[in-house]
Amino acid sequence: MSLSARSNVLSLLILTVPLAACARPADPAPATPVAASVPAVAQSSAPQLVSGLPDFTNLVEQVGPGVVNIEAQIGSRRTADAGEAMGEDEIPEFFRRMLPPGFQMPGPGDRGRGPRGVSAGSGFIISADGYVLTNHHVIDGADEVKVKLPDRREFTAKVIGSDQQYDVALLKIEAKGLPVVRLGDSRTLKPGQWVVAIGSPFGLDHSVTAGVVSAVGRSTGGQEQRYVPFIQTDVAINQGNSGGPLLNTRGEVVGINSQIFSASGGYMGISFAIPIDLAMGAVDQLKATGKVSRGQLGVVVEPLTTEKARGMGAADTRGALVNQVLEDSPAAKAGLVPGDIITGFNGARINDSSDLPPLVGALTPGTKATITVIRDGKPKDLSVTLTELSEESASASGLPAVPGKPAQTSGNNPLGIVGQDLDANARKQMGLKAGEGVLISRINGSAAREAGLAPGMVVLQVGRTPVGSAAALNGQLKDVKAGQTVMLLVRQGGVTRFLAVTADDAKP
Repeated sequence: MSLSARSNVLSLLILTVPLAACARPADPAPATPVAASVPAVAQSSAPQLVSGLPDFTNLVEQVGPGVVNIEAQIGSRRTADAGEAMGEDEIPEFFRRMLPPGFQMPGPGDRGRGPRGVSAGSGFIISADGYVLTNHHVIDGADEVKVKLPDRREFTAKVIGSDQQYDVALLKIEAKGLPVVRLGDSRTLKPGQWVVAIGSPFGLDHSVTAGVVSAVGRSTGGQEQRYVPFIQTDVAINQGNSGGPLLNTRGEVVGINSQIFSASGGYMGISFAIPIDLAMGAVDQLKATGKVSRGQLGVVVEPLTTEKARGMGAADTRGALVNQVLEDSPAAKAGLVPGDIITGFNGARINDSSDLPPLVGALTPGTKATITVIRDGKPKDLSVTLTELSEESASASGLPAVPGKPAQTSGNNPLGIVGQDLDANARKQMGLKAGEGVLISRINGSAAREAGLAPGMVVLQVGRTPVGSAAALNGQLKDVKAGQTVMLLVRQGGVTRFLAVTADDAKP
């Protein structure tokens, strides 16, 4: 409350006293005193939910010796974590939608270029014989990596391996009897729990900050790290904290501080950490082969909105809607088709489309898994054997969308969608199979426009039925009734997705 607000309240209270004192009854008070009836104040039986702020002194004293400072000598290619902001085109769409033009977001490392420099970050010791864990972006491109211990000893580290997708790197220094951090279980974290970070922001060794878990299983919407279900906290994290431990109140490492979201380039209350369970799974592979291999399912999924759920006959919006199945992929061999709603993977529930990639990526190639889908309103289990995710698939590059020369057009359906046949050359340019897809040449209906349909898109399916000609498209749409929701699988700019169109009373 502001000073002026307090003054106003205080003034109000003072002013009411004389008014109450002046409000005397006309008749004298009775001689016999009457006991005032004061209602009893109800005592709450609810348990105390917060019992005071924690003291992290003992935690820091115990864990601090195992937290290290990392300096990576980097040539002219880049200097990681040095303060440059990501370009707008590099920022995930998840965040780009929420901020005005001109904002900045520090990425996992800066993209600056210049003379030889130093990347300053943090890390922590996971074995007494010298294994150290940090972020990939802290040491990426380094010519030499040095690890500085709290006792001022300094070692040149060997990079055992690193992984960009998880943003983890495993280092090794030649030393014995080193202090080791304890590892916790990041799966037990809940929003509201206290967490602590120790690191070297701006080179300030062993700085301690604390806060709470804001969310778990967070997807930032970026392609580079879609396999990481981030821990979001409000712990103050700045450049140089990258690679340092996120600790629970037992002093156990539950995450690796990785990145922040900021409109200014500095801490703004949104920090992200990589779950330690995920990181340690990568460590085992890095020790063995120097790289991380991930399982691949071979589907493209999207969120299931209320309208899409209604159009697909689903009871709710829980699950990941399949809009594309890659040819010859494990998903195709298992029998998945566009329009399936994935609700479970190997026993884990899929509540949103972002839940699936981390679960698949955490398994190694060759792993057999069970997928639960909703198809035509009924649950169905499918068995799948995962293959290895390639670098090309991990980058998720799309297919070009090139309109072809019209062969014929057709229209006159309740949605007002005018289709155009594609010739063989157009389909080849667009990455379509023979007889696949109809180009939208014109939209006459307002409902279709409001749903996001536009000329230039290619319609692949109406509901679960593939369409390969304008006549087939028109045939699927001509009997749609007012108020009926129709699901259209469309492709534009290499991106395939479902759009839900609810027909109105207007005719084309």
